[in-house]
Amino acid sequence: METLVIVAHPQLEDSSTQQFLRQAAKPLEKVVWHPVPKTNELDIMAEQTSLRQADRIIFQFPLYWYSAPASLKIWEDAVLTRHFADQAVDGALVGKELGLVISLGTPERHYAAGQPENVSLSQLTVPFQALAHKLGMTFLPTLVVDQFGYQSETEKMQLLVRYQRYLTQESLGHFKDEEAWLLTRFQDYVATLPAEQQTQASLLLDQLTANQDQLAELQATIKMMQDTEDF
Repeated sequence: METLVIVAHPQLEDSSTQQFLRQAAKPLEKVVWHPVPKTNELDIMAEQTSLRQADRIIFQFPLYWYSAPASLKIWEDAVLTRHFADQAVDGALVGKELGLVISLGTPERHYAAGQPENVSLSQLTVPFQALAHKLGMTFLPTLVVDQFGYQSETEKMQLLVRYQRYLTQESLGHFKDEEAWLLTRFQDYVATLPAEQQTQASLLLDQLTANQDQLAELQATIKMMQDTEDF
């Protein structure tokens, strides 16, 4: 799966959030981290080619006045032409996935009815949901980066894993797929260890795999019991 991350930020190099995410994406194969070009440097054909090559397209930006920075809208207007994106014409994005990575300066818990912002993030992302529908794309659950500057080192490491998984996991939203992704990543990590450490790590990997099999059996048993109760 090829993932294209389109990053819109007016001060990208000065953003600790974006630089952290850039480093998190750097070791990932088949992931292209692509800042929105300046208007006078925008090569529409090149941008459209990158979109054609991607299976998952991510719009990544800080929330500015309840929306994305203006540079992303300018990019959309220039690149997503009717001939290129409209399903009735080329339909170049049909069947692809569209996801959002949104960083917040205000606590995420404030975005809900009755809270300080009095509006949900789901409501604020409706234009992107509509865009995905219009272009025949699948809209993914949004990944929220909640006040990065206030996060502990542990929270940042958890964010790194969530971000890498968001960019590379084949199917999002299911625990089984998340578990499989984590096991695969751990296998890759074990392979990089010195020989004397690989044995111990491999034993742990075997135990994790066995636990995964046991969980699958338990889930199958529960489903069978539920099916029996339906009769």
